[in-house]
Amino acid sequence: MSAKFVHLHVHTEYSLLDGLSNIKKLFKHIGENNMDAVAITDHGELYGAIEFYKEGIKQGIKPIIGLEGYVTTSLTEKVKDNYHLTLLAKNIAGYKNLMKLTSIAHIEGFYYRPRFTNEILKKYSEGLICLSGCPAAQIPQSLINENYLEASKLAEFYLDVFKDDFYMEIQRHNYESILPDIKIPELKSDLERVADNCKKYEDGVIKLSREFGIPLVATNDAHYIKKEDAPAQDALVCIATGKNVGDIKRLRYIDNPDFYLKTPDEMQKIFSDIPDAIENSVKIAQKCELEITLGKWFFPKFSLPKGKTPDEELRRLSHENLKIIIPKSGKEEEERLNYELDIICQKGYSPYFLIVMDLARWSNEQGIITNTRGSAAGSLVSFVLGITTINPLLYYLPFERFLNPYRPSPPDIDFDVADDRREEIIKYISDKYGHDKVAQICTFGRMLSRAAVRDVARVLGYPYATGDKVAKLIPPPKQGFPITVPKALEEVSELNDMYKSDADVKKILDLAIQLEGSARHLSVHAAGVVVAPTEITDYSPVQLEPSGDKIITQYEFHTCEDVGLIKFDILGIRNLSILGAAIKIVEERYGTKIKINDIPLDDKKTYEMLARGETMGTFQLGGSGMTKFLKELKPTRIEDLMAMVALYRPGPIQQIPEYIKRKHDPTLVKFLDKRMEKFLGASYGLLVYQDDLLFCALDLAGYSWEEADKFRKAVGKKIPEEMAAQKEKFIKGIVDNGQTGKFAEDLWKLFEPFQSYGFNKAHAASYGLVAYQTAYMKANYPVEYMCALLTAESNDTDKITEAINECRRMDVKVLSPDINKSSVGFDIEETVDSSHKKGIRFGLSAIKNVGNAAIDAILTERNKEKFKNFLDFLERVDGRRVNKKVLESLIKVGALSDFGKRSQLLKVVEEYKKYSGKALKNENQNELFSLSDLNSTSLKFDNLMGQDIDEFTDEEIQTVKS
Repeated sequence: MSAKFVHLHVHTEYSLLDGLSNIKKLFKHIGENNMDAVAITDHGELYGAIEFYKEGIKQGIKPIIGLEGYVTTSLTEKVKDNYHLTLLAKNIAGYKNLMKLTSIAHIEGFYYRPRFTNEILKKYSEGLICLSGCPAAQIPQSLINENYLEASKLAEFYLDVFKDDFYMEIQRHNYESILPDIKIPELKSDLERVADNCKKYEDGVIKLSREFGIPLVATNDAHYIKKEDAPAQDALVCIATGKNVGDIKRLRYIDNPDFYLKTPDEMQKIFSDIPDAIENSVKIAQKCELEITLGKWFFPKFSLPKGKTPDEELRRLSHENLKIIIPKSGKEEEERLNYELDIICQKGYSPYFLIVMDLARWSNEQGIITNTRGSAAGSLVSFVLGITTINPLLYYLPFERFLNPYRPSPPDIDFDVADDRREEIIKYISDKYGHDKVAQICTFGRMLSRAAVRDVARVLGYPYATGDKVAKLIPPPKQGFPITVPKALEEVSELNDMYKSDADVKKILDLAIQLEGSARHLSVHAAGVVVAPTEITDYSPVQLEPSGDKIITQYEFHTCEDVGLIKFDILGIRNLSILGAAIKIVEERYGTKIKINDIPLDDKKTYEMLARGETMGTFQLGGSGMTKFLKELKPTRIEDLMAMVALYRPGPIQQIPEYIKRKHDPTLVKFLDKRMEKFLGASYGLLVYQDDLLFCALDLAGYSWEEADKFRKAVGKKIPEEMAAQKEKFIKGIVDNGQTGKFAEDLWKLFEPFQSYGFNKAHAASYGLVAYQTAYMKANYPVEYMCALLTAESNDTDKITEAINECRRMDVKVLSPDINKSSVGFDIEETVDSSHKKGIRFGLSAIKNVGNAAIDAILTERNKEKFKNFLDFLERVDGRRVNKKVLESLIKVGALSDFGKRSQLLKVVEEYKKYSGKALKNENQNELFSLSDLNSTSLKFDNLMGQDIDEFTDEEIQTVKS
C-alpha cells in the first residue's frame, strides 16, 4: 500500500440526512486523489456497508467497513448519554461483531439513538479496531469537562479490551481560522466555545497518547466529498431538523466548510507536527483485511426424511405429484420435469423449492389464497409441487425465463397473498425456522426531484408557493422511474426558461440537483422477508422498523441477496383477500366448498359479464380503459384475459385494437415467419409478451438462452449503447438463420413498445388466471362476492361508495347499518326486495369514526340482549369507547333509526350523552348511579323523544353524513 493517508472517519448518504456522499462518487474521488483505501463509518448503522464494499472492490480501492457507534452507560436507564465511538472491522470476525453490536443497539438499547454499553462492546470486540472518537465521544467529553482522571480510566479500559487495536483519534477542523469572519455575536460566541472545546480535546488526547503509549490517528469527520459541497450538506441537515439555513441555533455546516474528504497533502499539512497520526491511518488500513463472501447462497435448514438429500427428496416428490396433478401425463411432461430437475439440482437450489413448497402447502391448508408473480409459473416442478397454479405446458411458458443454467442468482418465486392474512404467513415462517433467523427487509425512501425542490425552497426561506410552483413543473415518475431535475430541465421549456431567467429558481434547482437521489429514510419493504440458516445477524444487521416492533434488516433487498440470504417476496393483495372471503362466505352459507384452482375456465356466465363491461371489483380488469377494451373484445377464453393483462400497459397497449380485430376475424391472423406460429398462435400472430421477443431471438436469430437473457436485460434497461450492440447482433442472427435484413429491421421495430413495459408470459398467465377467478366468483356468487368486497374496502369511503353503486346496478340490496343487526363487517341477510332474494347489511367497521374499541363495546352488550331503545343503548354501552363522536356517526348513517328520527336522536345526544355507560356494572361493583337518577333520565328522554321534530330531508341527511 503506497498511500500517504487513509480516511477512517467517513459518513455517506446512509448517515441518513447527515451525510451527502454518494458511494460511487466517493470512491471516484478517493481514486482521483491517489488514496488506495477508505472507511465507511455511518451513524450507528451498516446500511451502506455492502454497497461500499462492492464498489471499493470494483474500483480497486480497499473498502474498510466500520461504523460510528453510540455508547451509553446504561441500556435500562433513560439517559441521553449517546457518546460516539469509531469502530472498524479488521476481518470477518470484526464484521460479524459490528453486525451484532448495531443490532443490539437498535433492538435493546435504542433511546434517541441506537446504543450499546462498554460491557457489550467488550463482549463483541474480537476483530475490531477502536478509535477513541470525535469530540462527541466519551473520552473527549471527559477531557472537555476537564475530568482527566475519568478520561484516563476510559483509556485504560479500551486499551485493556483492544490492546494494539486501540487508537487515540484526533481531528483538527480549524475553528480558530474562521472566527474573524463571523459577524453575528451569538454565532461567534457558539463557535468560540466549540473552538475552545476542540483545543481541550486535542491537548488531552495527545497527553493520554503519550502517557499510556496509545498511538494517535488523524481523521477528518467527512460528511461530504468536496469543500464546495458544504452548502448542500448544510441544507440536508436543515431538512432533517426542520430548520432554515438562516437559523443560528442549529447544527451548522456552512460556517466551517471543513468536513470533506481532504487530500493526503492537505491532511499531512494539517498534522505536520504529529506525522505519526497520519502514518497510523495507513497502518490501520493495512491491518484491515476483510473479505466478505458474496454471491453464495445460504439456505435455511429444511427437515428431510432420514437418509434423504434435498435433491433426492425433490425428485421423489416431483415425480409422485406429477401423476396426481396431471393424471394423463406422458413423455412430454416427464422430459420437461427431468430437464427442470437437472438444472435445479445442478445449481443447488433443491432446498429452496422444498421450502417454498412447504410454505405454499401450509397457506393452502389454512385457506389463504396465494398467487405467484413473475416468471415462476413457467416451472413444471413448481406446478406439480403446488407452488404455482398454472400448467406451463398448456400455455407455452418457458422454464428458462425463470431459471436457466446461465442465471447467476437463485430462482425468485414471488408470492401474492391475501393482504389480511400476510402476517399469518410471516408468523408461520418465523415459528418454523426460528424468530432469530427471520426478518422483513428494509427499503430506503429517497429524496426525489419534486420533494427535493420543495424541501430546498423551504430551508432557503422561500414561501411554500415558490417551491411548489417549481416542483409542479417537474413531470411525475414514468412507470416507476423518477424524472430528475436535469432531465426535467431538458424536457420542460417553461422550467428551463425560469432556471435561466430567475436567480432564485436557479439557486433552488442547483441545490436540489445536489440532494436528489439521497437516501432519506428507512421503512419496511412491502413484500420482502429473509430466512437465514443461523441467526440473522450472522448475515445482516437488524433493527426495529421505525414506527413499530417488526424486526427488519439493515440491508435492502438486493444487498440481502448479495450476502446470500434467501428471500421470499410475500406481497399482500386486496383482491386475494376478497376472493378468499367470498369463498368462505359461500361455504359457510351453503356448505359448498369451492376449490378455486379447479373451477371451469370456460364459464359462459363469467365471459358474458366481462363482455358487458361489469368489471368493478375484479382483479386487473377494472377501470374505464380496460373495461372499454373488454366490451369490444368480448373475451371467450382465459388466454384473452392473459393477453389483456399484458397488453394494457404503455407501449404494448397499441396492439389491443389489432388483437380485437384478429379475434373477431380469423382471416386477419398472419405470421411474419412460419417459425413464429408455435409461440404466437394463441395471440393471433401478435407480439404480446416479453417472452415473444425472446422466442424470436432464440428461434429466428439463433440465440442461446444465455444470450437471450442478456438480450432481455438490455431491452428492459433501454441503455442506448447496449441496445445498439444487441440490435447489430440480432439482425446478423436473423440473416444468418435464413431471413432478410429488411425483415430483421421490421421485426426490431416491433420490439420497441416492449422496452421496459413488456410483461413476461408466466406473470401475465398467473395474473390472468386470478382475474378470471375473481370474475367467476362475481358472476356466479354476486351477493357473496360484493359482500366480501365491501368488507375488505370498509376503510375506504370512495371504494365503499363505488361498490354500493355497483350493488345497486346488480340489483343487490345494501341494507342500512342497524345497531341490532350489523356485524363488524358486511353480512348477508334474506330480503324480498331484490331479485337475488338476499341483501348485504352494512358493517359497523365501515362507519366513519366507529373504531374497533367502540364496535367491541357495542357487540359485547348486544350479544347479551338486543338494545330496546336509545336510552337502553346509552345506559349499557361503555361511554368511554362509544363517545359523542361515535354516537353522532351512528345516528347520521341511520344505525339507530329504529329508535327514532335522526333529527331527534342528535338533539337527545347532547343532553343524555353524560349518562352513557353510567348503569354499567363491573364485577364486585355496585351501580355507579342511583335508580332515581336513571328514572329521572328516562322521563326526560321520553319527553324529548315525544317531541314532534321534523326528520332531515335527503339533502340534509347527506350533509350530516359528511
